[in-house]
Amino acid sequence: MGLWELFVIALGLSMDAFAVSICKGLSVRRCTIRHMLICGLYFGLFQGAMPLIGYLLGSQFESLVTAIAPYIAFVLLAIIGFNMIRESKGDDEESVDDDFSVKAMVPLAIATSIDALVVGISFAFLQVSIVPAVSFIAVTTFFCCVIGVKIGSIFGSRYKSSAEFFGGLVLILMGFKILMEHLLG
Repeated sequence: MGLWELFVIALGLSMDAFAVSICKGLSVRRCTIRHMLICGLYFGLFQGAMPLIGYLLGSQFESLVTAIAPYIAFVLLAIIGFNMIRESKGDDEESVDDDFSVKAMVPLAIATSIDALVVGISFAFLQVSIVPAVSFIAVTTFFCCVIGVKIGSIFGSRYKSSAEFFGGLVLILMGFKILMEHLLG
């Protein structure tokens, strides 16, 4: 997997956290560097850790599914992508308050990084160099979330659903690309 593909996956994965960061930015009266760094660090850390955990789990089953790995990656990425698109169309507003404590941030970070766990499983089947990959995902998510908090404080919630839709579409397209490379390669 090349740097460009990894960047696209990292960007797609970070969109849920980006959307929540926008909401966190909406919740504060005055956005500070501290608010932006807290969101970036929590979400970046979890977005990096979850694919690593998924990779370690997936590596345990690699020999059993090597022949069907591209199909598994396609299905997993497509499911995650379609779910993100479905969520972007929903009318339900996420209730995110101005609490930046560990108690508030950890559940949000876990909830927004579950899809990264599944992507990590697919990385095991695709023979991805995991340490650079998870580092790249974590850093990309960090910067997206820092920007997201600021955007939320300035523009409001109108970009949340667009971010989720874009992230879902990106993951579906990456899954399709992996499948086509396998079928045509």
